[in-house]
Amino acid sequence: QVQLVESGGGSVQAGGSLRLSCGASGRAFSQHIMGWFRQAPGKEREFVASINRLGSISYYGDSVKGRFTASRDVAKNTIYLQMTNLKPEDTAVYYCVADDRVTVQGMAATGPSDSASWGQGTQVTVSS
Repeated sequence: QVQLVESGGGSVQAGGSLRLSCGASGRAFSQHIMGWFRQAPGKEREFVASINRLGSISYYGDSVKGRFTASRDVAKNTIYLQMTNLKPEDTAVYYCVADDRVTVQGMAATGPSDSASWGQGTQVTVSS
């Protein structure tokens, strides 16, 4: 199991930026595909981004492409989500996930496996 702790959420006006962080502890972090998902009130969970073990390949949901960038610092056991040009529709709780049973493409296409580890979530609120 991997333990995940997100940080960096907050409130921002439309057009602003935020950077989320997700620190991991536990065994074999480097073997896990990492990802970001979000869930707004009354809506289903939505894929945001996934990133491979080395941090060299990432996938993005259509609604965030060109605005969000995922990165990974293997030495620090941390992944990041840089969010720019934020929109009110980006308002949601953002969750970090770690999974060693999917590919980076698979997490984007079908989501994490049932054995994935999830963080507690961090709230992002974008006002117009």
